[in-house]
Amino acid sequence: MRWEELDQQPCSLARALSVVGDRWTLVILRDCFLGVRRFDDFEARLGITRHILSDRLKKLLDAGVLEKRPYQERPRRDEYRLTVKGRDLYPVILSLVHWGDRYMADDRGPPIRHRHRGCGHRMRGVLVCSECGDDLHPRDVEVEESPAWEGQLMPRKRSQSQD
Repeated sequence: MRWEELDQQPCSLARALSVVGDRWTLVILRDCFLGVRRFDDFEARLGITRHILSDRLKKLLDAGVLEKRPYQERPRRDEYRLTVKGRDLYPVILSLVHWGDRYMADDRGPPIRHRHRGCGHRMRGVLVCSECGDDLHPRDVEVEESPAWEGQLMPRKRSQSQD
């Protein structure tokens, strides 16, 4: 599988990675969720080259994750705003942040904390079942092919016979 062909794979994760699967894109999205909207602000905060930043922003625009909105007419200047599709990436970003807090923080601990505006408590995002509300863990989830893809994607199970 070639990196530039990820968006054509019969795998939702591969297709998603074709849009958000590099480090600069993820930190750009992090900054979007922190309220950064202008090209110069992204450039200053990230220390990224203009070429790479422009390329990643264009990719996010083309994918419908961001949209441009004018904030000044003369000269015309645009800012980058998350679309609904972009805002739907929030659980992904929050999960990665909390994974980093747990496994990558230094002696000072996590650099930022999250507080739920609704209840006022500091929190971490958790993945729960949409139907019963239970926390989800890898061993709690069974994966099956959808009918349209049956027999095409999942590895075949080896027989249990002994030689």
